[in-house]
Amino acid sequence: MIAARLRSRRGRADRFLPRSTPGLRTCNMPRPAETGFVGNRASRGELKAMRVLVIEDDTETALFLQKALKESGHGADLAADGETGLAMAGEGGYDVLIVDRMLPRLDGLSVVRTLRTAGNRTPVLILSALGEVDDRVKGLRAGGDDYLTKPYAYSELLARIEALSRRAVPEEQETRYVVGDLVLDRLSHRVTRGGEPVVLQPREYRLLEYLMKHRDQVVTRTMLLENVWDYHFDPQTNVIDVHISRLRAKIDKGFDRPLLHTVRGAGYMVRDGAA
Repeated sequence: MIAARLRSRRGRADRFLPRSTPGLRTCNMPRPAETGFVGNRASRGELKAMRVLVIEDDTETALFLQKALKESGHGADLAADGETGLAMAGEGGYDVLIVDRMLPRLDGLSVVRTLRTAGNRTPVLILSALGEVDDRVKGLRAGGDDYLTKPYAYSELLARIEALSRRAVPEEQETRYVVGDLVLDRLSHRVTRGGEPVVLQPREYRLLEYLMKHRDQVVTRTMLLENVWDYHFDPQTNVIDVHISRLRAKIDKGFDRPLLHTVRGAGYMVRDGAA
């Protein structure tokens, strides 16, 4: 897998480069098998290929993301400053924008505000080394749809922009999620496995619902904290581990084929088969 770290250049800290992080493999450029355990799903027709605009003034970072996205089945255009990025984004045609917060000529938050004022609703993921709660709030209030702090794993960035792209396209609301013989009925809040009822506590139900909604995809701890617990920061507790353990005991215990998998160094995945 690919991780990112901050680099200080010309006095700026809002940069990243590949590095080695516990639980994460490092390579110079991402390969499909190393960029989030999802492989090139877009080229296999499992996910719509996205057209992404990366507004990033660090050439090495921008080229890194462009190559990684291409190997994940998506296309990416690059803009090296805020004014150029604003002009390119204003032309439309992009599924997602990745905007660095610290940019020359026009900062990232100003780019996003200007787009929103002009009625442009393209989903935006803001990247920044500034990770305090107030910084995240400013980014979201400026019009960002998501905010990812550095350092981060490429697999998480990919999962987030794919989620933003799906969210932007209205879809018929699913009322049932099915993975193998595990069924979650969202109307009745009833869960069964192999036809037998599974009794879950409210938080366990929300956790399973989110995992099944994103079946066959890696779901990171950060995504779970934000979408199941409504935390926009890491409380540094084992709350996720405890609930995953309880959920696994309820849906997998006594069955030959586990459905809830831990993807080491990345997160969790619900799928019918080995992770």
